Amino acid sequence: MKNLVAAMARALVDNPEAVAVNEIDGAQTSIIELRVAEPDLRHVIGKDGRTARAMRDIIYAASKKLNRRYHLEIIEPGKRDARPEVQKA
Repeated sequence: MKNLVAAMARALVDNPEAVAVNEIDGAQTSIIELRVAEPDLRHVIGKDGRTARAMRDIIYAASKKLNRRYHLEIIEPGKRDARPEVQKA
């Protein structure tokens, strides 16, 4: 699935060398993190998020064949991590 996301992203952006995909496996769900260069973010998200929604639809359809859930997270450049940090009391 990681290769599928990378191929779709590289086809959309102007700087395909800056595309980075990371897959985090869970028990039932895998998270796929997609990072692109700042100027290419608009290409990956698309107008009103249509391109990102289409990518998620393709991932959903492909995941049905694998009997596994996948979630695509598009990480904005400059952000450390998409997941919030847990504060300990």
